[in-house]
Amino acid sequence: MDMEGEYAIPASRDRVWSALNDPAVLLRCIPGCEELDKLSDTEMTAKLKLKIGPVSARFAGKVHLYDMDAPNGYRISGEGQGGAAGFGKGGATVTLADAPDGGTVLRYKAEAAVGGKLAQLGARLIQGTAAKLADEFFAAFARIMSEEA
Repeated sequence: MDMEGEYAIPASRDRVWSALNDPAVLLRCIPGCEELDKLSDTEMTAKLKLKIGPVSARFAGKVHLYDMDAPNGYRISGEGQGGAAGFGKGGATVTLADAPDGGTVLRYKAEAAVGGKLAQLGARLIQGTAAKLADEFFAAFARIMSEEA
């Protein structure tokens, strides 16, 4: 399932790029994220608690950053195990461009997949939830960047 969106952020591309690579900022943006630890410049571990339809689960997994092109964008991917609930994995390509007003335009294209008990919930519910989570992440990121502008 694919999702995409765009946000105008009232901050320079360099500031947005820096925040996209800051685990403290990402922790505040990732829905249900309880812990995010940086292992290297391109790898982090995460612990999340999510409710997808009637299934609540805690996920533990890794986040990887690829195709780093500072300050223009990158590819982020992650996967996590939710015990009996199953697993989730996904990723996004994030691009940054200068906005006409001097801020930054953040665009993303994301995809997600699930397996195990979660996959039994139905594609429409999973797709709706994945789209909601992606939008919540980028909306929170835009809000944080606006507050700090």
